[in-house]
Amino acid sequence: MLDTKFPDFSLPATSSTTFNLAAQAGKIVIIYFYPKDSTPGCTTQGQNFRDLFEQFSAANAVVLGISRDSLKSHENFKAKQEFPFELGSDTDEAICNLFAVMKMKNMYGKQVRGVERSTFIIDREGVLRREWRGVKVPGHVQEVLDYVKTL
Repeated sequence: MLDTKFPDFSLPATSSTTFNLAAQAGKIVIIYFYPKDSTPGCTTQGQNFRDLFEQFSAANAVVLGISRDSLKSHENFKAKQEFPFELGSDTDEAICNLFAVMKMKNMYGKQVRGVERSTFIIDREGVLRREWRGVKVPGHVQEVLDYVKTL
C-alpha cells in the first residue's frame, strides 16, 4: 500500500460534512484511527492533534479522526474537546477495513475486535506515504508533524 495512490473514499463526518479523499487533492491528509470517543487515550491523542493543529494547517495538512462511534457521539466529543478538525463516523467499518485497522485485542482478559490506533499520511497527489500502527499516544502527534514538515 505504501507509495501507491490510495483509493478514493467518503464517509460522514462532524459539522454536517462528508469527508471525501479526492476533494483533498493538493493537501496532505492525516487520517488517524482511534478506538472510542471520550476514552483517556483517545482524548489525549485528539487534544495533541488539536494543540498542534495550527502547525498542521501551516503545512497545508488536513486532519481527520475516524472511529466506529456515531456522529452524535463524535459531535459531543468534538465540542467538549474543542477539536478544530472533523471526526469521521465509520459505523459499518468500511473505511477501517480499507485501512486494515480492525484487530483482535485483549480487553480485561477477553478477546474483542476493535480499532488498532493507527495514523496514515496521504500526500498532495493522493499517495499513501507513511503509516503508524499500534500507536502509543505520548509523542506520536509531534512525530507525525515532524514527518509532515518533510513533505
